[in-house]
Amino acid sequence: MEDTPLYGGIEAGGTKFVCAIGSGPDDIRAEERFPTTLPAETIPRAIAFFHRWQDAGGPALSAIGIASFGPLDADPTSPTFGYITVPPKPGWANTDFAGAVQRALGLPVAFDTDVNAAALAEWRWGAGQGLHTLVYLTVGTGIGGGAVVHGRLLHGLAHPEMGHMRIPHDRRRDPFPGTCLFHGDCWEGLAAGPALETRWGRPAETLPADHPAWELEAEYLALGLMNLVYALAPQRIILGGGVMEQSHLFPRIRQRLLQLLNGYTASPMLLQDIERYIVPPALGARAGVLGAIALAQQVLYAGGE
Repeated sequence: MEDTPLYGGIEAGGTKFVCAIGSGPDDIRAEERFPTTLPAETIPRAIAFFHRWQDAGGPALSAIGIASFGPLDADPTSPTFGYITVPPKPGWANTDFAGAVQRALGLPVAFDTDVNAAALAEWRWGAGQGLHTLVYLTVGTGIGGGAVVHGRLLHGLAHPEMGHMRIPHDRRRDPFPGTCLFHGDCWEGLAAGPALETRWGRPAETLPADHPAWELEAEYLALGLMNLVYALAPQRIILGGGVMEQSHLFPRIRQRLLQLLNGYTASPMLLQDIERYIVPPALGARAGVLGAIALAQQVLYAGGE
């Protein structure tokens, strides 16, 4: 244990930051949580957490990983790599997040979305162990998704924005216009936590299990998952986030997804073992900060690239 390389992780959420030092789920040496306010206050508070560890004589850290809300620039070749770009959260636009941490701590810094990091953590330590491909989705204040393909996070023009897919919207059944500031009734606009609260007039967690909200929610989530099944063909889909704490959603989503697929899939496993295909995260609420640590490990093994 003494010779185990240690890493710093920052999970930067829209409402709270989680900072940790360790090497994996069974080795977290220090941890701190605090509210997300403005960058000028929140980022220095995260940096101070690691400075206290250094000042107390703790073992040296090898790298820092940041798992952040977005949109953000995760392209290491970009001049704005490490920036949060145009987020809906006020005050954070064009924030040089990774750069501030790297300059203050003098360590390699990995930077990616919170959902990409959670996907990586679940692949390495959680519900995706042993798989080639998986998708991790969080359904909470928004809908976000990350994908692991052969051990690498999926990136292209930018990071995936799965929550902004279009899905069928039957306005006779659901006249709700959606809550997305950019697209109205995209997947996030119809099925994230704020959409549930706005549509039904109360927080989702206060709605009973037999409320009609949940059949509609399962419908929308299954529609989006069908797109991901056909587009990416993941070996497993992991559903996390606050809305998915309503565990009764899982059997509803599985059943509706099978109905929507209507037998059209190349994988008998999906049709025959749907309970193992759509699953909750094994790491629970720790997936984000553990994902940040996993990002730090990857950047070190890649030589800081």
